[in-house]
Amino acid sequence: VVMMGTSGRGPGGNYIVGLDAASGDEIWRFRAIPLPGDPGGDSWNGMPHEQRTGGALWGVGSYDPESGLVFFGPSPTYDTAPLVEAIQQPGITNSALYTNATVALHPTTGELAWHYQHMANDQWDQDWAFERHILKLPVDGVEKTVVATGGKLAIYDLLEADTGRYVASIDLGLQNIVTGIDPETGEKRTDPDLVPSRDRTVMICPNTAGGKNWLPGSYNPNTRILYVPLMEICMDLVPVPPGERGLLSTGVSPVSRPRPDDDGKYGRIQAINLETLETEWLHRQRAPYASGVLATAGGLVFSADLNRNLVAHDADTGEELWRIRLNDASNTAPVTYMVNGKQYLAVAVGRSILAVDRRHVVPEIQFPGEPSATLWVFELPGGQGE
Repeated sequence: VVMMGTSGRGPGGNYIVGLDAASGDEIWRFRAIPLPGDPGGDSWNGMPHEQRTGGALWGVGSYDPESGLVFFGPSPTYDTAPLVEAIQQPGITNSALYTNATVALHPTTGELAWHYQHMANDQWDQDWAFERHILKLPVDGVEKTVVATGGKLAIYDLLEADTGRYVASIDLGLQNIVTGIDPETGEKRTDPDLVPSRDRTVMICPNTAGGKNWLPGSYNPNTRILYVPLMEICMDLVPVPPGERGLLSTGVSPVSRPRPDDDGKYGRIQAINLETLETEWLHRQRAPYASGVLATAGGLVFSADLNRNLVAHDADTGEELWRIRLNDASNTAPVTYMVNGKQYLAVAVGRSILAVDRRHVVPEIQFPGEPSATLWVFELPGGQGE
């Protein structure tokens, strides 16, 4: 079964579909925004289904052969105004499933095994739509398969893969929306004074590009450390003139701004031990990151930034070991592979929309005149294991 999601903005929301790998025929379709009366369908504050939008699937799913489940993460809706205040009707909530949730599906049927909503009723466009890492961790003294995922807020949640039971969270320190996390359920408490409004400007951290975004982190199962590329930036949500919608239907538009404690450094790689939930090290620099990171068994972490640099870090300390300047900003994550006993490192460049969006905070960084889709490949000296 080939599984993928849609990312349209039309009425009724988006889907995850399962296709027959041999023929391409559709086998099943899972609604990221359920119908009224279906499980989760009464969480949209009484809105008719045709007025519900969002639940886009920006990222790929992750398959766990042990549980036999596949995990996807639908994004929030842009039509936030009808969800601000709960309508106070029995059986109706305004949590807006399955936005900002991990949905666990049976690949052969599309049936929902479980779901976990990381952040209900997202009024700030802070998607939890990115990669789901599947890994082994001790939970209450027992080794279990865990799903780890982070949203734009750079808060990571850990869930048991077979049941969706909440395990733990770690806040990487880049947000001001969530004021507390229930240690038993993971439910997030948000600051009511930061809800977007046409009446006032509020400062939100991070901005809509996120502390974390599409750029994937990389996990080393031997050390249980997750390496995550992050962005240190905030925004003002500014009311738009009467009659205008703004980015969100609550009538505000985002204006990026530095963090209150800004020191001019926007790029950040954070190494997190997922067993202890402690940060092992931070690497901070002025240039934002433009790629995911790659962690290797040989103790290296590779990253690429907006200033066109490909950099190798020491995985234990974050110390920079080597760098080379490329012809454009990266638009993906580096990969490594071996052919005939020789190891290679490859990275594609050509700048992504995310890189373009981040350039305004570092005006001194200039791109070449035209994007250049290029594949860079580096050969490691010596043979296997050197």
